[in-house]
Amino acid sequence: MKILLVEDDQEIAAYVKRGLNEEGHVVDHSEHGSDGLLLASTNKYDILIVDRMLPELDGLALVKTLRGAGSKVPVLFLTALGGIDDRVEGLEAGGDDYVTKPFAFSELNARVNALARRPPLQNEPTCLQVADLELDVISRTVRRAGQEIELPPRQFKMLELLMRNEGRVLTRTMLLEQVWDFHFDPKTSVVETNISRLRSAIDRSFNPKLLHTVRSIGYSIYESK
Repeated sequence: MKILLVEDDQEIAAYVKRGLNEEGHVVDHSEHGSDGLLLASTNKYDILIVDRMLPELDGLALVKTLRGAGSKVPVLFLTALGGIDDRVEGLEAGGDDYVTKPFAFSELNARVNALARRPPLQNEPTCLQVADLELDVISRTVRRAGQEIELPPRQFKMLELLMRNEGRVLTRTMLLEQVWDFHFDPKTSVVETNISRLRSAIDRSFNPKLLHTVRSIGYSIYESK
């Protein structure tokens, strides 16, 4: 695989790059967020490994910019900020996984391999529609009744997942796993908060209401008859 490592700590960068090279990967390295953004925008990478705290442009801003431009390359945050709120913030920004420092290379390598195994979306439809709600995966746009709706990356991903499963109930656990890649309960209201914001964005000014809560089970999107 071709991997971009954006890390300003030379010792950590050398350690990670050497380990990934030994696994057979090609690794480009950048110390600065702005240079990392340029590399990620002008080259094709299979995975990005990005530090949160970078000079010139921090990791969150780097990933947000890429996601805003439509990039879907998997991103693994590598950072000393290991609190639950920090992890949620990183995943909300568009990250796919999160490894905290200090770390074992074996864990980092396993997570890189796990991200690489995720199936591409090329065989799935890229334009989704439920009633008058439309989502375009390629252009990263959402419209309802012709009116464009701006959504942050995680709410966009949540809506995409709901629309791909129109009429099915998705549980809180399913959303945590597939939207935030949490395989544990973070003991926060991140799902409920984002569902509330998503409902406000796509339903508050429109009828009929499409996003439904199935009490004690989960959430579903469909047009009520």
